[in-house]
Amino acid sequence: MEWTLTHLWLILALVLGLAELTSGVLVLLALAVAAALTSIVSALGGSVTAQLAWMGVFSGILVPITIRYIRPWFSPRGVAYGTTGTGAEQGRIFIVTQRDFDGAAGIKVKGDFYRIEDLDTGATELPAGTRVSLERFEGTVALVHSQSFDRES
Repeated sequence: MEWTLTHLWLILALVLGLAELTSGVLVLLALAVAAALTSIVSALGGSVTAQLAWMGVFSGILVPITIRYIRPWFSPRGVAYGTTGTGAEQGRIFIVTQRDFDGAAGIKVKGDFYRIEDLDTGATELPAGTRVSLERFEGTVALVHSQSFDRES
């Protein structure tokens, strides 16, 4: 048996498909499908340049479709994608806590502690238990608005 570029594309598709089992974001699966489709171009006698061009076209179509339309089907309901600083938690109400070792005032977002600054007063130290709404992040400082019902009951 003689190895051809068609075999190479199919092996690449298999490796990418197996690698997808470790990631779970479906991008590698889209690339595996693109490589499998490129193996068809190779089997039909396309040149190496044509194969690479078609791999780019297939990837350029399949990866965005996978990210935009297919991946959300496999995600839990109510998950807001993005890291803490991207605005995924913007507008939520948090309770001010004090850090143990230095007494700094801040809020915990997804388990991480962030120092605060009140956008209304400019204060960086608010009493523990104060309710604040998160506006945005500036660096590692959470910019918040204190609520009219300041104290937690």
